[in-house]
Amino acid sequence: MKQTLFLVMDMMNDLVAEDGFNAQTYGIQVKERNVLANTAGAIAAARVAGAKVGYVRVGFSPDYREAPANSPIFSGARKNGIFKLGTWGTEVHPALAPQEGDFDIVKHRVSPFYATALEPILRANGIERIVMCGVSTNGVVHSGAREAHDRDYEVVILEDCCAGVTPDEHVHAVACMGRYGQIVPSTEFDWNS
Repeated sequence: MKQTLFLVMDMMNDLVAEDGFNAQTYGIQVKERNVLANTAGAIAAARVAGAKVGYVRVGFSPDYREAPANSPIFSGARKNGIFKLGTWGTEVHPALAPQEGDFDIVKHRVSPFYATALEPILRANGIERIVMCGVSTNGVVHSGAREAHDRDYEVVILEDCCAGVTPDEHVHAVACMGRYGQIVPSTEFDWNS
């Protein structure tokens, strides 16, 4: 098996929980697409195959000192008091709970690579392939797929473990990402390949 890291990205309560801040936006698609159950199944399969698992979370200090004021996304987080590190909202959804030895990668932008520990983790563990999923498809997943591709990693996107705010956002992002990696349903990916 190739040295593989499964990145579960932005699957935090603020974004995906039924009673989270975004329950009426991302939460609808997460539920309709069965993203949490699909992702839980993929995490279990990854663990059985011996792949490493990492969780990417967006989060800021309580005063939002890392959040750019001119960002439409992150100024909204500040205004609504979400994505504060150390709160329930930035914890990984309990259905996907991390285990001892998993990686916790905190980011302050859309990209899972920019100014995070991801690159050193990949190098230290000899990772060749990054399997990824997350919310949103057109945000962290799209950004992560492009950047992983440009850093010469094999990229696999588990399509049924991703969601956007709308079905259209998801579909368009998936169509774009096909240029950068393999897009597969989680149940069809062979973790032992």
